[in-house]
Amino acid sequence: MIRAGATVLLALAVLTGCKARDDSQADRLPTSREFPRADRPVSPTSSTSFSTEVQRDSVNEAKTVMDLADIRAGTTVADIGAGEGYYTVRLAERVGKKGRVLAQDIDEEALGRLAQRVERERLDNVSIKPGAPDDPRLPVASFDRIFLVHMYHEVTEPYAFLWRLRPALRAGGRVIVVDVDRPTDQRGIPPALLFCEFGRVGFRLTQFIRKPELQGYYAQFEAAGERPQPAAIEPCRDTRSAVAGRAG
Repeated sequence: MIRAGATVLLALAVLTGCKARDDSQADRLPTSREFPRADRPVSPTSSTSFSTEVQRDSVNEAKTVMDLADIRAGTTVADIGAGEGYYTVRLAERVGKKGRVLAQDIDEEALGRLAQRVERERLDNVSIKPGAPDDPRLPVASFDRIFLVHMYHEVTEPYAFLWRLRPALRAGGRVIVVDVDRPTDQRGIPPALLFCEFGRVGFRLTQFIRKPELQGYYAQFEAAGERPQPAAIEPCRDTRSAVAGRAG
């Protein structure tokens, strides 16, 4: 009886331990739990429009980004976090009939409005697809460029997101990030933290430029080396937000 009781207690202890581990991940998507938790706060989801299109065009934002990214006729581009379609429609014009633009967002209402705009403007080279917070759901080896414009700071699971994004690049493809240099809970991300998160998933920085037209900076990455196993990814430390938090 003593031995049987000990066995039951051991089983209960194991089950309790498993439950504790599960509870520690309860606030995360099940599809993200094999990846490390991001060691940074995340900006609350804001409007699907970063600024008015007139304001953005007045400083040539889209043209500046597309020129830096070498977007030309025939290029295939994924516009992640497309929102109301500011970049989608301008990319569609730039890549022409031989190019393709895939507009993706996790906001289904925004995608519905964008679909109406695409139909109204007869953008036959644009496709629309819903994504997930931890997975852009892009087809493999399909894109010359992937745009993440003023949206990466809202990604709650950056390691899962980038890990699943990487296979979508064609050989020589690039990921383009436009964001603002400020703490991640203030709708931006410090460049050093951005570089670190991309680096941990097997990306290499190829270009970094600060431009007033962008209200922030332009960063460009390429896949480098082997994609790491999820359990082998070491999370980056967000030292700027930690210091800001202590100062407050």
